[in-house]
Amino acid sequence: MTLIVAPTVGAESYISVAGATAYHLARGNAAWAAVVDDTTREQLLRKATDYMVQAYGQRWKGDRVTPTQSLDWPRYGVYVNNFCIDSTTVPAAVANACAELALRAITAPSLFPDVGRLKAKVKVGPIETEYVQGTSGLTRYTAVDNMLAAYLGAGGNLIPVVRA
Repeated sequence: MTLIVAPTVGAESYISVAGATAYHLARGNAAWAAVVDDTTREQLLRKATDYMVQAYGQRWKGDRVTPTQSLDWPRYGVYVNNFCIDSTTVPAAVANACAELALRAITAPSLFPDVGRLKAKVKVGPIETEYVQGTSGLTRYTAVDNMLAAYLGAGGNLIPVVRA
């Protein structure tokens, strides 16, 4: 099945295989070049895009261009450094973040692993377990979060405050 890339109707990815390959080649990411074929690369890009929709979907700035589009981008009303982002395209940072996540998906069975509580200490006899307080068990992709920071709003129930 051929990968459909945003902003095309029915999009499944924010970046094409060729775009992701060029991105990784420029950065010397040999793991991407070692992927067997383009079908596998398409699958990795779909997983990366699925992750982005789930992890960032409620946090993107602006609004979807149409309510029926399959992915969160393109969007209108997005301003970065006081410049309006073109509402007919996917920003390079979003596409590149997708490529980064696809690279991580090569070695991760899931970008959203099932996680239990994190253990801070385990004692063997008599058995004792101590759990880490106040930590999330979910994997965070800091490099990707940083790439997307300018495109993300407050998220959750937070409302940005602007001084008049």
